[in-house]
Amino acid sequence: MIKLIAFDLDGTIGETIPMCIKAFKQAVSPYAGHVLSEREIVQTFGLNEAGMIKMVAGEKWQEALHDFYPIYERMHEECPKPYEGICELIETLQAAGILVALITGKGEKSCMITLEKFGMQNLFCSIKTGSEDKPNKAEAITELLHFYQLNEEEFCYVGDTVSDVAACRTAGVTCLSAAWGAGADVAALKEANPSKVFSSVKDLLHFLC
Repeated sequence: MIKLIAFDLDGTIGETIPMCIKAFKQAVSPYAGHVLSEREIVQTFGLNEAGMIKMVAGEKWQEALHDFYPIYERMHEECPKPYEGICELIETLQAAGILVALITGKGEKSCMITLEKFGMQNLFCSIKTGSEDKPNKAEAITELLHFYQLNEEEFCYVGDTVSDVAACRTAGVTCLSAAWGAGADVAALKEANPSKVFSSVKDLLHFLC
């Protein structure tokens, strides 16, 4: 029986990845010495924004990080709300007695900007954010298992990338792959996580409830 479900944020709760890339490009390119390509930015994914910026801005990373947040917040006008049905899904799970947490690679500040814009800042029992040193989702899952005294089969994670599937395997829990975002690599998800890929929030709701 599932007792806790944790969600990813970017690409799972909202269509925020394009906005993240644009904000990063605008804020950090002046410190990188050239206009950053989308490929360069995506290669930093998995770390929080401090770690991402350190990879490309060098010694000026703190200045770049300082510039990033207001640009990120302003660009949220392009993504003012979560995917349709996400809040209802979470509320349905909670009404059924299931704990709902958030595990994201984002840093705490950008995470809270997004949750506040979405009106979701008080929706989760626990929020685990990313590290500037290494991807840490498997560690965050393990921390939640220990804190809530759960077995691996009582926990599942909803994420939109193959790396989320890998993190869940490392932690020994089930990954439910969110393939409803515009940038989802559906073929790669189906190869990595067969029979657990969902093309819509409604499909996931029907599976869980």
